[in-house]
Amino acid sequence: MKRFNPFLASLGLAIGLSTAALAADDDWAPVAQALERSGAQLPGGIYRVGLGRSDLKVTLDGVAIRPTLALGSYLAFQKMGSEAMVMGDLVLLHEEVNPVMKKLVEGGIGITALHNHLLRSSPATMYMHFYGRGDPAKLAAALRAGLAESKTPLAAPAPAGSPPPPLDLDTAAIDQTLGAKGNVNSGVYAFNIPRAETIMEDGMPVPIGMGSGIVINFQPT
Repeated sequence: MKRFNPFLASLGLAIGLSTAALAADDDWAPVAQALERSGAQLPGGIYRVGLGRSDLKVTLDGVAIRPTLALGSYLAFQKMGSEAMVMGDLVLLHEEVNPVMKKLVEGGIGITALHNHLLRSSPATMYMHFYGRGDPAKLAAALRAGLAESKTPLAAPAPAGSPPPPLDLDTAAIDQTLGAKGNVNSGVYAFNIPRAETIMEDGMPVPIGMGSGIVINFQPT
């Protein structure tokens, strides 16, 4: 009788998972190359690239806004057969809006919204939401051309120095009130709460990593 070896089974599973992860990385390598910036794999087959506007020093009513509160651009890609869907949100200064929009539209990227997230901030910032579908590398190249019309930092952020001070917030009370669990993110207490229903686009479900969640961020003042 053949004896079952749990170690070998675990090893085989680990190798299988590692191979799958490498294959997923290879799938998105052309996107990372076109953007000149790598992203992260998220549940649901999402490849997401975060681009914080660390170059901006934004204040609101005398409070310095942390990039993780409301100054984070993102690009999220999802496979759709041989194509990909991309959605995201770009944080832009007023003078960057028209040049960026022009380049995105020329590259086949649709603009789905342009609005404010912050009122009375200095400098004023705008938030440009976009959508595209097609060859993932071409979508990434179009987004890269649009980003080049702004001063968005594309280099990977430097390793964090000293950690931010502990949050001066009653996070347990916030969790209880919202009925969800937040996460500490560089001096901000952040929530990304999924919708109860499934969000669909072009017949495909849109996972929370694509931007279908409800984002609520708290920054101590």
